[in-house]
Amino acid sequence: MTLLAVHLALTAAYAGFQWTVRALVYPQFALVPPGAFTAYERRHQQRISWVVGPLFAGQGVTTLWLLAARPAGTPLLPVLAGAACLAVVLGATALGAVPLHRRLGDGWDGGAHQRLLRVDTLRAVAATAGTAAALWLVLG
Repeated sequence: MTLLAVHLALTAAYAGFQWTVRALVYPQFALVPPGAFTAYERRHQQRISWVVGPLFAGQGVTTLWLLAARPAGTPLLPVLAGAACLAVVLGATALGAVPLHRRLGDGWDGGAHQRLLRVDTLRAVAATAGTAAALWLVLG
């Protein structure tokens, strides 16, 4: 049960983080003066990694642990659903958010910002679904 509770805590923390970024942090990018944006974006990238890195690592560990050694009586379907949600988040991050942040690191680009908002919505929704799957594990 401890593994399931830790997994739920990590997925919920990441989902809350992701919705905060989507609703508060990224929309404010458009308010940064263009001349200051490059430095702002680079500092954002440095600081955000200190938060998101441990959350990704923790979820990765608990997800792999659940896939490899599911506790007795733990249903497989929510484990697989949660793993799929995490894969979507990581894929959208690696293939969408990271390249867009690199582009924004070179200077303000309104189109890249709009694409980042769409990618981030996908990450937030997938993270929320992952939390629902983790809750299913705890309650199931």
